Amino acid sequence: MILRHLFSPPNNTRLSHLCGPMDEHLRTIEVALQVKIAHRHEQFKVDGTKANAKRGMEMLQALYEMAVRPIEPATVQLMLAGDADMNDTDGPGLKTRRSDLKPRTLNQALYLDQIASHDITFGIGPAGTGKTYLAVAMAVDALARSAVQRIVLTRPAVEAGERLGYLPGDLAQKIDPYLRPLYDALYELMGFEQVQKAFERQTIEVAPLAFMRGRTLNTAFVILDEAQNTTPEQMKMFLTRIGFGSKAVVTGDVSQIDLPKTQLSGLIDAERVLKRVPGIAICRLTSADVVRHPLVARIVDAYDAPGRASAAQRRQDDDIDDEVAGPKPRVRAHKKPA
Repeated sequence: MILRHLFSPPNNTRLSHLCGPMDEHLRTIEVALQVKIAHRHEQFKVDGTKANAKRGMEMLQALYEMAVRPIEPATVQLMLAGDADMNDTDGPGLKTRRSDLKPRTLNQALYLDQIASHDITFGIGPAGTGKTYLAVAMAVDALARSAVQRIVLTRPAVEAGERLGYLPGDLAQKIDPYLRPLYDALYELMGFEQVQKAFERQTIEVAPLAFMRGRTLNTAFVILDEAQNTTPEQMKMFLTRIGFGSKAVVTGDVSQIDLPKTQLSGLIDAERVLKRVPGIAICRLTSADVVRHPLVARIVDAYDAPGRASAAQRRQDDDIDDEVAGPKPRVRAHKKPA
């Protein structure tokens, strides 16, 4: 199907911003929607399947409306993910340094609503879905509104293929790389100086999970990140730290577990044990909620493909069979009689 549209009155600046440098935005739309876009001055033509051509033309119209100034590539990518202009996903207004912060998918909006309405919320999903970032945003908002007196952010310091002992420095310096994503989110949402002052006043604390044992956290917003790397015992320990006036969010990706293969993940166990407990919400996010580069969603889908796991298991089984059977007997060639 071929759709044609004439942008009128023509505006060369808007058209330039719409197309992007070297028609970068048009090429991005073509690849994502599997369409062909041709244009001459203000006249555009989109060629593809009926649904994709229609969506491509809608994208062009939406971009033209916002093309008063240059359009970032990330904006185009988010729009292609169906995330950019969803008025029905506004969610709760968050008081952070980022005035434009809002959920970009329906699941993200549901996730924020569940955090707002439950004392304990689990956010489970792949990388790039905003699990941790949105949880930190809710914590910053709660602190700004004086709904809580402090924010506590924690992670299990589980080795993901690296050894802590080989990292330089003392224990605090060794675990700092594991907590760095939490610092980054705080700096973006509050600003560096505000975060430093909050650390000095001890209204924000970032610590490894092991440091939570024996504590009771009252009037606090507590976030456990990378929860797939907890054991069931650690998960129970964390959840029972929650005191009066506190709210907890547990985030993790069950497809990226760094525990030994024989160890059950505390996140998987908690989802099974707590799914019917009143006051606890469990929100599942998927690759459709990824708000990073579009390739991230495709990578997640490729790794989660049903056939991939079974094929890997078959190769492993074949290797085991070969080891059990031992080396194959050598076949001796018979010489022909002279």
